[in-house]
Amino acid sequence: MRDLPWLHLAIYLGAVFIAALSQVLLKKAAMRPHRSFVEEYLNPQVIFAYGLFFLATLIDVIAYRKIPLSLGPILEASAYLYMLIFGAVFFGERITRRKLLALALILGGIVLFTLSA
Repeated sequence: MRDLPWLHLAIYLGAVFIAALSQVLLKKAAMRPHRSFVEEYLNPQVIFAYGLFFLATLIDVIAYRKIPLSLGPILEASAYLYMLIFGAVFFGERITRRKLLALALILGGIVLFTLSA
């Protein structure tokens, strides 16, 4: 457990958070009406969201310098936590017991895998 590069784990989780934010921006942009097909994809909100995706990818590269490759997909599952919260805050989605149970299982798996790495 002491051998884990905690700073790089936090960096990776930050990249997952940034990617989740960009997904929210893309969904909000998709919900708005657009005058043309081109405007649907070439508007500031969509371009900014894809810029955030690119930033998250660069941050992933930095984090992968120290964290094991096998740990990345496990940490990526933390996006479910972010999306549950963002769904409730930005889109008024309900947080049900079933969703919370599923999230607890996912987060428990992340913790178990991380501590055993």
